[in-house]
Amino acid sequence: MAEDERRIWLEEAMNRWETSLLRLCFAYLADRNLAEDAVQETFLKAWKGYDRFRKEADEKTWLTRIAINTAKDMRKSAWFRHVDRSAALDSLPDGSVPFEAQDDTITRAVMALPGKLRQVSLLCWLQGFSGYEAARVLHVPRSTVYHRLKKAQELLKQKLEGYDET
Repeated sequence: MAEDERRIWLEEAMNRWETSLLRLCFAYLADRNLAEDAVQETFLKAWKGYDRFRKEADEKTWLTRIAINTAKDMRKSAWFRHVDRSAALDSLPDGSVPFEAQDDTITRAVMALPGKLRQVSLLCWLQGFSGYEAARVLHVPRSTVYHRLKKAQELLKQKLEGYDET
């Protein structure tokens, strides 16, 4: 692929998938700056590896797989494991915009799911992947995706029993 064509492809891919990948990376990393770094790294890896992209999967699936691996690598890094990234609410600076608390009970419950269940939940429920697409991203049979989604739904139902979002 010519350099100009590759540049155009990258710009179009970034316009199409940046927000979606940012949401996914944020879900893995729980930090906006790290998520932005992960997305940037994802597109850099895609740029470098574009000639190896065999188009067995669609572009979204390919980029999502790269983003997941990048976020996982960041989570495994020594820095990520040893830095206390939690901050007491009292120590945060006052914001310039009034803060409106939102109930994040469901989000926290999804993020507390075991890794493989959280992974399929994020892909299918957050990213809107079909079971087939999620299976391709995760390199597992489609039945495994559906089984994990069912198990995630059962665990969430138990955790959120009595929860009323109103």
